[in-house]
Amino acid sequence: MKCPFCSSIEDKVIDSRTAKDGDVTRRRRECLKCGQRFTSYERVEDPLPMVIKKDGSREFFDRHKIITGLKKACEKRPIPISRLEEVEGEIEKKLFALGSKEIPSSWVGEEIMSALKDLDKVAYVRFASVYRQFKDINDLMEEVKGLFEPKFKQSSASARKNIKPKKR
Repeated sequence: MKCPFCSSIEDKVIDSRTAKDGDVTRRRRECLKCGQRFTSYERVEDPLPMVIKKDGSREFFDRHKIITGLKKACEKRPIPISRLEEVEGEIEKKLFALGSKEIPSSWVGEEIMSALKDLDKVAYVRFASVYRQFKDINDLMEEVKGLFEPKFKQSSASARKNIKPKKR
């Protein structure tokens, strides 16, 4: 492991422990050249699905893009980075649970929106304004108004969408 302080590749592991429900191994290391200590994380490399973008192009799923988007949305908000990493981990788990080799980018965006809606309303509106590409203030106002509707109206409306009439 390359030392972030002096770039030496000679180090020793001082401590190892599992983190994040056993999905990640956290290692404390000490550089043998400069003596500085640093932390590294080790995770099993899962086969990453391809993300189908709006223009039809495909790219590998990149967890750093989710973290970056969450950080931008939550900038200057009282949300610790560790919570954003948890949100990213939850989205990633859902993605792998789907078992799909390809996933539309809209799925990822909607998962981020859903998580931010529960996490922080201001961050949600920030992300939504970029993700949904609001054309004017009216679009923004509609989105904000949706945040204040009682939850039972939203849940009953979404439940009605999923109910299909029986054929006779």
